[in-house]
Amino acid sequence: MIGIKDLYCVLTAVVPLYVTMFLAYGSVKWWNIFTPEQCAGINRFVAIFAVPLLSFEFVSRINPYKMDLLFLAADGVSKVLILLALLCWANFTKKGSLDWSITLFSLSTLPNTLVMGIPLLKSMYGDDKEYLMIQVVVLQCIIWYTLLLFLFEYRETRTAVMSTLKESSTISHLEKEEENSKNCCSEDEAINFIATTPSSQQTAQNVNKIAPDQSQRFKPVEAVEGEDGTSTCEQQSVHANQRERSSTGKAVASEMQEDVENASMPSSFSSSMLLKILRKVWFKLVRNPNSYSSLLGLSWALVSCRWDIQKPQIMENSVTILSSAGLGMAMFSLGLFMALQPRIIACGNKLALYGMVARFITGPALMAIASIAVGLKGSTFKLSIVQAALPQGIVPFVFAREYNLHPDVLSTAVIFGMIVSLPITIIYYILLGI
Repeated sequence: MIGIKDLYCVLTAVVPLYVTMFLAYGSVKWWNIFTPEQCAGINRFVAIFAVPLLSFEFVSRINPYKMDLLFLAADGVSKVLILLALLCWANFTKKGSLDWSITLFSLSTLPNTLVMGIPLLKSMYGDDKEYLMIQVVVLQCIIWYTLLLFLFEYRETRTAVMSTLKESSTISHLEKEEENSKNCCSEDEAINFIATTPSSQQTAQNVNKIAPDQSQRFKPVEAVEGEDGTSTCEQQSVHANQRERSSTGKAVASEMQEDVENASMPSSFSSSMLLKILRKVWFKLVRNPNSYSSLLGLSWALVSCRWDIQKPQIMENSVTILSSAGLGMAMFSLGLFMALQPRIIACGNKLALYGMVARFITGPALMAIASIAVGLKGSTFKLSIVQAALPQGIVPFVFAREYNLHPDVLSTAVIFGMIVSLPITIIYYILLGI
């Protein structure tokens, strides 16, 4: 059962993160210490150096030969289920999108297990369950953060390719239409002008034929003759033709715009284009230290536990000097981002509510389904659901800001998730214990 001492342990882990965040917020909002460019640089430092070293340090300390495979299978199945559902929604529905699929995957499946999960669930279910939380964090670093990076890189590369195709197809289409319109307009204008514009001599002959004895009545018409020799009838005919050509030109321009928009958006990628995109994504992932830091940590853990080899002290200190600051710097970056927004709830109340639903209802519900499917029972089953109801992880926000994909939604989920998560997890704990 949770006591005052257990709550103090949780607050000991959480409050320093909020202190760091408020210091960052004040340094931009009130004290003007950092510029927006410097804030972006700090977040990039966290994404490229602090987070990879933190992942390596944490993963390298586990024992891969003592893993609870059934518990990890339940966690993996729940994430796969929601990922498949989101990808189907993005590809087979009109309202679906890859961007929101990535964000919703982060919101519903990547909790803050390291900071809040370990001290909170340890107090709820005993010290022997702490290692299960560590295993979840390790699996999260090795598989799910890497998958998240792949989705971010794929989305960025796909957007760049589509933008290039759109620009090239638009330019070629406009050039073709411009050439056709020039030819058509020059021929149509010449024919239209010759066919509809009478000469001065023809106009006079027609007037004499109609009323030869009333020539005086037409003198005002003849007096309105323009300086360039064109009569009023001629001018009226030219103006009518110009209006007709103007309306026709607007219709043609509207059709051209629709054709350009339809031609500039490819409906789907060919297999060769998809392979090119995946190849570019692979090259980007290879250069990103987040994609292989966890694998290096796992490799070291396998070797270390198999042959009882310890890291040299120089290597240990070189890694921990930055990895120890990983979470703190991530919260500092979160505070900087908050200060740059016009309001605390940067994404708006509606999206904030959706994020809370995805975090505290959808995630635990899918985790319960997956746990039942793989056969989890007892306290391990309860633990799996409660850990899925933990607040939003900080690292997904760092990635979202780095790739500029809904960082406002993730920041709101982190800030308010850490505030409401304690009573929510206690409610889940009580309900599951009934």
